[in-house]
Amino acid sequence: MENFKPTKYTLKCVATSREFEDSGWILDDAECKTPSLVRAQYEKKQLEVKPDSYGFYKFCDWLPVKRMLKGSSAPVTYKSEALAKHLGLENLWITLNGYCPEKGVKMTTCSFKETEAYSVCARIDEKEERVMVVASAGNTARAFAKVCSDNNIKLLLSVPADNLNALWFTEPLNDCVKLIACDKGGDYFDAINLSNLALKSSKFYAEGGAKNIARRDGMSTTVLSAVTTIGRIPDFYFQAVGSGTGAIAAWEANQRLIEDGRYGTNLMRLIVSQNAPFVPMYDAWMADSREMLPYDTKKARRDAEIIDAKVLSNRKPPYSLAGGLYDALKATNGKIMVATNAQARRARKLFKELEGIDIYSAPSVALWSLIKMVEAGEIKKDDCVMLNITGGGEERATQNKDLWYLKPSKVFSLTPDVDEVVSYVETLF
Repeated sequence: MENFKPTKYTLKCVATSREFEDSGWILDDAECKTPSLVRAQYEKKQLEVKPDSYGFYKFCDWLPVKRMLKGSSAPVTYKSEALAKHLGLENLWITLNGYCPEKGVKMTTCSFKETEAYSVCARIDEKEERVMVVASAGNTARAFAKVCSDNNIKLLLSVPADNLNALWFTEPLNDCVKLIACDKGGDYFDAINLSNLALKSSKFYAEGGAKNIARRDGMSTTVLSAVTTIGRIPDFYFQAVGSGTGAIAAWEANQRLIEDGRYGTNLMRLIVSQNAPFVPMYDAWMADSREMLPYDTKKARRDAEIIDAKVLSNRKPPYSLAGGLYDALKATNGKIMVATNAQARRARKLFKELEGIDIYSAPSVALWSLIKMVEAGEIKKDDCVMLNITGGGEERATQNKDLWYLKPSKVFSLTPDVDEVVSYVETLF
């Protein structure tokens, strides 16, 4: 878009409220003495949604991006009929992230992680020579790999060997994307540890995860889609969480939309869910603890192996820090719920039957929580409910296509040597 202009914004530390300029790839406030997120404060207080031709960047007023990248698709929100009728709800809205062309959503990696990737990668300075490093349990890696490959951005991925089947693509990737893995039996936390060793080299820089304003504000487009479609801020927001970053982003978007002034003044009640038996945030929340509780490493790896929704297996989520998930849930009277594999599979089957779209295990976990709250009478039939379907449509996206899998250049042990990792990754680019 020749008339695309980057939006103006400043950064604000949640813990101290200090405002300062974004002088580059800033992930936190250097002057803040306590762990805290920073937020983007956009100059434009009322959101002007751009035409669909902008793709994901139709929400660029509230994205910290320097440019528009090609190939993006925005989340799409629609009013449910069949599922809503089944649940006895009059005002159920589904925000769909995935591949479903008839609904107008064409995320070819089938996950809302594309909203993160298209935002984060468009925040990168075009003159950046170093290599961005992203650790992932699967879907995030697939999204970043596609966006970086399509737009020629250098990327090093770190993924657990047990999750490599998530790295499917409909065509081979550009050589600018490389992958290393941690050995079998490792989990997302092990992949993060491996990526941190690679970052000891000055040739690499961290994408930043939840601390990156572009990641959170990219994910917040799900709420921007819902609210601008419905015409009001919903009463309830449902999503499954591994790190909780999407729910934090939803809360932040909610606050911006209140400031916008056209969509109401309510805070959505955040209802987030984990896949049992991997439930560290649920355990902390039920103990009313801001700090995460101890989680034995062997048990954590075993629990991560058991769950269907592997993307929900983050052992070190942004839960405790200022502006993190604990604060988001407290501010919105939210709660954390749990679904087993069997329950999530039932919800998944129900969604396919009623809405006609195959969805991933993670949004199935969220749907199960919605079903349970309706059954318990905690949601009234006329409440406005947003269900964030964070991924789906893989059957359609991969139909009659030969899939190409990204293979790791090297698989490291679960106790890798820092010098070995650094010297190896420096040879990749």
